[in-house]
Amino acid sequence: MKRLILLAGAAILAFSANAHAEGDAAAGEKVFRKCMACHAVGEGAKNKVGPALNGVIDGPWGHADDYKYSKPLLEGKEAGKVWDAETLSAYLEAPKKVIPKGKMAFAGLKKEDERADVIAYLAQFNADGTTK
Repeated sequence: MKRLILLAGAAILAFSANAHAEGDAAAGEKVFRKCMACHAVGEGAKNKVGPALNGVIDGPWGHADDYKYSKPLLEGKEAGKVWDAETLSAYLEAPKKVIPKGKMAFAGLKKEDERADVIAYLAQFNADGTTK
């Protein structure tokens, strides 16, 4: 019986951790406001100080063809790096740790739930800015 209770508890924890890790797109839209001075997303999004982020999730580094990226980021693109959720979360937490000589001046999002929420928000957008 104890084993059954432990298994049920572990299943509940795993489910809630997975739900948390996936993020909340609506909450991510609010967190993304911190990013909007430099980035845009959605239909008609244009590059600003940073590139438009349509289609960034699971896209290659340097995904916006009409943006001038830093040399280290372009080297990552040439190496075949992609913005999967894990890499993007690490970048959003501390950009200079992922790309030490990159252009991004933002200090980062220290809260894991905020990073997950922003990633969920960005994941809604196709490369053309339409929503999935």
